[in-house]
Amino acid sequence: MYESIKKFFGFCDQKNRNKLYRAVLFGVLDAILGAMKIPAAFVAFGAVINQSIDTKTILLVIGLMLLSTVGKMTINRFGHMLETEAGYDTCAQKRIQIAEHLRYLPMGYFNDTSLGHITSVTTNTMEQVGDIATRAIMMVLQGSITTVVIGVGMFFFDWRIGLIAVIGITVFFFCNKVTNYKVAKVAGEKLESDRDIVGVILEYIQGIAEIRNYNIVALNTSRVSKAIDRKVKADITAELAAIPAVGIQMLISKLTGVVIAAASIWFYMSGSMDLVYTITMLMCSFMIFESLDAAGVYTALLKIIGKGVDLANEITDLPQMDIDGEDIKPANRDIRLENVSFAYENRKIIDNVTLDIKENTTTAIVGPSGGGKTTITSLIARFWDVQEGKVTLGGRDVRDYSFDSLMENFSFVFQRVYLFEDTIANNIRFGRPDASMEEVIAAAKKASCHDFIMALPDGYDTLVGEGGASLSGGEKQRIAIARAIMKDSPIIILDEATANVDPENEKELTEAIENLTREKTIIMIAHRLKTVRHADQIIVVDKGQIVQKGKHEDLIKQEGIYRNFVSGRKQAVSWKIS
Repeated sequence: MYESIKKFFGFCDQKNRNKLYRAVLFGVLDAILGAMKIPAAFVAFGAVINQSIDTKTILLVIGLMLLSTVGKMTINRFGHMLETEAGYDTCAQKRIQIAEHLRYLPMGYFNDTSLGHITSVTTNTMEQVGDIATRAIMMVLQGSITTVVIGVGMFFFDWRIGLIAVIGITVFFFCNKVTNYKVAKVAGEKLESDRDIVGVILEYIQGIAEIRNYNIVALNTSRVSKAIDRKVKADITAELAAIPAVGIQMLISKLTGVVIAAASIWFYMSGSMDLVYTITMLMCSFMIFESLDAAGVYTALLKIIGKGVDLANEITDLPQMDIDGEDIKPANRDIRLENVSFAYENRKIIDNVTLDIKENTTTAIVGPSGGGKTTITSLIARFWDVQEGKVTLGGRDVRDYSFDSLMENFSFVFQRVYLFEDTIANNIRFGRPDASMEEVIAAAKKASCHDFIMALPDGYDTLVGEGGASLSGGEKQRIAIARAIMKDSPIIILDEATANVDPENEKELTEAIENLTREKTIIMIAHRLKTVRHADQIIVVDKGQIVQKGKHEDLIKQEGIYRNFVSGRKQAVSWKIS
């Protein structure tokens, strides 16, 4: 129980940890104030039994009761506010921390890890922790403290009753340990089922077009149903694991109260306890476990909270790329790969590649699918770190650069464009967040997308759907190019940016790319002949190696992949429907 509490305190930053410390302090004061009802009742019972009621006694009793009641109300208000702020702020900050940490992880992590896992941790898991963690922790701590305060107080009244209380508390905590053990066994499956259902539903929504197209609705609906059934089963199992043990520990607390009451009456009847003490102990028998019962219910949640903390820490503990380099402004933008090798999951993708790309030149990379073209551009931009050899920019190893200063040199336009669920203007501004509206429009005009934007209902203030779902492929590409124009980086990487563009958009997209790439260093992955034939150098990549290199005029004369590539494209262009 207390291991989970300690784990959550370590999960918080110093500011929120201090809030929780203050909330615990308020909990101690709350327990002391609550226990003040006992001496107030003792004084009142003694005055009634001894028939010694006077103004001083009445005022003392009323004063103690008012101090207890008003003090608890005030303390609870501040304590609850502190714990709530600490819980929600901790989870908000942790989401930001996870996002920042993900930013500098190798791209291989996102190939290994499902979107559902990341989404589940940052939404469901953090929501559960934020909603229940601090409340559960405060209830457990406050209930334990209150019980201890009342239990210690009982020793001052009668050591025999105090001993009975201690035995009852010990048995209660033993049962509580059993509860935690049972919940710990199923907490992992509960959180795993949460992650699974998020991943399956996200996949279903993202692939709904393919699901309908290939008529596999039943298959995918079955997967969603199985994920839901798994979650239902995991939730029920978690509840059933906790309920019996929680019920037993509550029964122990009630029976201990009965034993305290029975012992107090027995001691009175045997003449070893005064009546005023007996009545006070009877009242204590109802009070001592009241807070601990409530705390016992929450202890079952602590293991789930602990597991949630572990899941978040698993992400933030992942080793980042070394991003703490120098803020370097290179003297030139010459790029060199020197004896570079890179493997992914023991499968070598790039094998001893050496390549020079001069500043303000165009390099086209072609080759069979899966040959390593995209991996080469990813290593140049340091989405991954090379495992052998080195990549340099301006004569400096890219690992010498701070990540942000390195990224200032690159702009990217990918085949699959992602637009954020925001206005078109703000999507273009991602290239430079402080850009004025006039600059946004100027970039859009250069990217040949101003006209279609103005034809939309709200122009530049039009909200695009998630991922840009409300726009065509060519429109999204041109907005991505406008974003890259806005960033105005000296090196442009185009990863099959025109591969899936419809003929209606091809002319505008070609003009947009020409505006983007003017007087830049261009590295393009392309499958279209007219895109690559005017490049300063063409690199043919196959099985992780550069198998051909040169200009179009030279490569077309050589036997090999490039000439086959050109022949295949010419045949495709000459096809006609008769």
